[in-house]
Amino acid sequence: MEGGGKAGYSYGGHHHHQDAKLLKNLSRVEPRRFGLGLVAGFLIVTCAYFSTAKFDAIHIAMISSPAKNAAGFMNASSDGSNQQQLDLDRDAMSREGSKAQVLDRDDDDKISSLGPDLGHNASVVEGKKKDETFAKDSGDASVSASTDEALAKDDDAIVGAVLPPLSSEEPTNSTQDSVLEDEELKVQETAPVATNPSPEKSSNNGSSPSVVPSDPATLPVQQIPPTPEAKDPTAQQIPAVPEAKVPPVQQIPAFPVVKTDSEAAPRRKEWKPLCDLWSNRRIDWCELDGDVRVDGANGTVSLVAPPGPADERTFRAESWHIKPYPRKADPNAMRHVRVLTVQSLPATAASAAAPACTERHDVPGLVFSDRGYTGNYFHAYTDVILPLFLTARQYSGEVKLLVSDFQMWWLGKFLPVFKAVSNYDLINLDDDRRVHCFRHVQVGLTCHADFSIDPSRAPNGYTMVDFTRFMRATYRLPRDAPFPASGEHQPRRPWRPRLLVIARARTRRFVNADEIVRGAERAGFEVVVSEGEHEVAPFAELANTCDAMVGVHGAGLTNMVFLPTGGVVIQVVPLGGLEFVAGYFRGPSRDMGLRYLEYRITPEESTLIDQYPRDHPIFTDPDGVKSKGWNSLKEAYLDKQDVRLDMKRFRPILKKAIAHLRKNSSNNTTLN
Repeated sequence: MEGGGKAGYSYGGHHHHQDAKLLKNLSRVEPRRFGLGLVAGFLIVTCAYFSTAKFDAIHIAMISSPAKNAAGFMNASSDGSNQQQLDLDRDAMSREGSKAQVLDRDDDDKISSLGPDLGHNASVVEGKKKDETFAKDSGDASVSASTDEALAKDDDAIVGAVLPPLSSEEPTNSTQDSVLEDEELKVQETAPVATNPSPEKSSNNGSSPSVVPSDPATLPVQQIPPTPEAKDPTAQQIPAVPEAKVPPVQQIPAFPVVKTDSEAAPRRKEWKPLCDLWSNRRIDWCELDGDVRVDGANGTVSLVAPPGPADERTFRAESWHIKPYPRKADPNAMRHVRVLTVQSLPATAASAAAPACTERHDVPGLVFSDRGYTGNYFHAYTDVILPLFLTARQYSGEVKLLVSDFQMWWLGKFLPVFKAVSNYDLINLDDDRRVHCFRHVQVGLTCHADFSIDPSRAPNGYTMVDFTRFMRATYRLPRDAPFPASGEHQPRRPWRPRLLVIARARTRRFVNADEIVRGAERAGFEVVVSEGEHEVAPFAELANTCDAMVGVHGAGLTNMVFLPTGGVVIQVVPLGGLEFVAGYFRGPSRDMGLRYLEYRITPEESTLIDQYPRDHPIFTDPDGVKSKGWNSLKEAYLDKQDVRLDMKRFRPILKKAIAHLRKNSSNNTTLN
């Protein structure tokens, strides 16, 4: 019993001794260290909890095809170990995403070397959170699509200022760019699919620029952004793993929608009629691009369709009858102009209807007629020479001229002009038995109005000033401005400008030419009188030595094209209400940079006063004479009338002319 009591005592005393020792030890622990220990322990427990928990809130968007994605999800749902591995890899991806954002801020040069769009896309990820790249399980596809659309709009808004776009297709705007357009389309068709990050033309069709990852050869073209495929099916579920050799920054880009083959394909040129018979009141004209065959002997210009089935959206069989001369409303002018057939032929009918090529040309061809009224000096310019400049000058000589109704005498007269616009010999369509093949042909020349150019519609914005410069250069004329040539002897008296008086041999003559010469000399001019001759060059040289010209309405005034810019043209308008025909020179002279002055004679200055009494309808009712038709007007006022100028009445016109020239000469001398 004693022993038991001792034992009991001994046990109780030992336990009490141990408790006392523990309290003593705890009392030695500092409170600060104890608090830090508790916090550390809490953090360790929390980390352990989150490392073993399973969350479904975040997953990486699948990038493989839908069939493969379905298989991947079935394997994941049937295998718990795979799910655990997926969670671990997601955590690794989150850490890699953080690294990628650091690289995005620190290594801009590396990002730009990986692709032109990645710099912008990385900034989008940083500013808009990661739901631009990742999507929740509920609504995965819809969120991904909306994200791509937002990124596409953002790219379009700044593509011109930040990023060089990779590819585009540009819609056509005008038929005049059809040859460039075709060249652009050829370039687009042969270009690789955006494997080079070098900039190309931006898109105008509202779609986002194409983005090409580092290895496009392994990517399928589809709406879901592609990534490289792996051989292991399970690896496809998490395409951007940390062990990948690709730099981490490339593993979380926000990819815009990649264009499919149908979207990236260049837009085909839509069909339009070969010929235009409505927009121009002066001429019918046609424009053909492709396999064009000109058979002069048979008078046909044929466009042959490319091989394969015909597509009415781009090609249709047509046939037109064209007279390529710019007086289509005048039956007299068009009476002797040859009719040409302009047609388009399907490939199946081309072998029978279109002859084989015997001559192939790598430059464009222009088809026109030199008949009509070209025997008249004014009509030679307004109907052929000026339209030829307007149509052919843009090719800088690399164009072939095919002439219908070939008149050798007329072509020889203006041969310097034809040599100036074309580096090749003229082709006589009437007698040429060859079949000429081109890639581009225009039938009928471009023209706007009589002896006039509309710069807003002209190639390269040509003006009448450009035309006069061209004519002076063609005939190698030295004077471009009306002032004394440098080094020329200057007398003490004021400079005397030179006046050309155009004399006519048959009708509308100056019957007092000697008096006109004396009056002009008293006004301060040096005067030259000339009628002109068949050859253009000698009269062009004479006109260019003068500063002003005066003449009765007629073709001789056309030589104003050789006057220096800033010169003066004085048109004397005969009796008979002919102010409307004076407009053929009134507007064009001003467009050429010349000062235009108009003098309308009185009945006393017309020789008609010698043929009819003063109360004759030819004086009192010119509108009645004109109402009977052009022939009646021409016979009464153009063929039977000469002019006798009243020099007292005409002298103010001469003074205005010389004052303008001296002022212009003074300004030019100051500038030079």
